[in-house]
Amino acid sequence: MRPGYVVRRIGFYVLICAITLFFAVPMLWIASAPFDASPGLGVHWPDWTLENVRKTLGHPYAMHSMVNSLLICVTTAVAVTAFAALASYALSRVRIPGRDALLYGLLLLSSVVTGTAAMVPIFVMMFQLGLIDSRFGVALVMTGGLLPAAIFILKDFVDAVPKSYEESARVFGASTGQILRDVVLPVARPGLATIMVWAFVNSWGNFLVPFLLIRSIDKQPGAVLMQTLTDEGGSVNLQVLPVFSLLFSIPVVVLYLLVNSRYGFRFHGGIKS
Repeated sequence: MRPGYVVRRIGFYVLICAITLFFAVPMLWIASAPFDASPGLGVHWPDWTLENVRKTLGHPYAMHSMVNSLLICVTTAVAVTAFAALASYALSRVRIPGRDALLYGLLLLSSVVTGTAAMVPIFVMMFQLGLIDSRFGVALVMTGGLLPAAIFILKDFVDAVPKSYEESARVFGASTGQILRDVVLPVARPGLATIMVWAFVNSWGNFLVPFLLIRSIDKQPGAVLMQTLTDEGGSVNLQVLPVFSLLFSIPVVVLYLLVNSRYGFRFHGGIKS
């Protein structure tokens, strides 16, 4: 082998090892620090204890914030999936002038006008609607932000459902609602599962919207409460934060594994007539 080839291969594997280490160290920390009697910011073999877990479970707001996160994210995921299914079916089956331009425009605006850029008008709108300090208001804002991309993704799954299926159902007297419920959506279930998990994950880790709209600490989700986990001196509470971080990551991992084992994740439809 030529020396140049050997050097390139060595450099490639060194780069791969560096990237792997970059992502592995935080995972090792979050797996070991919750059970360490003296947790720090470095990774080392822990002095095993469950005292950190007991302190986290006894925190006045930690577990309640997890419930708040679940309420907000489940509401957002269900709303995004439901509205995206209806909108994607309409855009797929009804010939609307400028349909593609409208769809790409919505996707572009949702990408360009981010939460940070729209922070002030969102706050003013929620204030006028009386939805400040409301978990429903947070879910409503997140749903509106995720819908354009969800419609764009799910429309491809609906396009892949053969129209002959719908024509056969109409022959037997099925209404449009029955066709959507009993023919289109069951075939597009992998797409619905993908959208639901995607919406849940995006809302689960969202910090800006709940931080902007929620004032009461007992209504804050975990993503907002995490930045307030400090000790009496104002430093990061390294006894509570690692355990809380570990618990905060579990729902997303479990949801991903459950949906992936049943449907898998795809961003396109796969049925051909």
